[in-house]
Amino acid sequence: MSIDKSLKRGNRLGRARNVMKRHERIEKLLNEDRWDPTQSVLGLPKTKVPKAVVGRKKKKKKDDEEDK
Repeated sequence: MSIDKSLKRGNRLGRARNVMKRHERIEKLLNEDRWDPTQSVLGLPKTKVPKAVVGRKKKKKKDDEEDK
């Protein structure tokens, strides 16, 4: 059974993931020099998940001339 077009999401996953897949963890550990390719892929050490920072609007600074 297929899903109706109106129920599908455009980018598949609308929110940030809080878990990294095994290959993503291995890549991150390799970049940090914490994993050796001869080690087993099971029982990998923990890694922090990168969090996406949403850009916020900057507050406008009031000039001293405008306040007086």
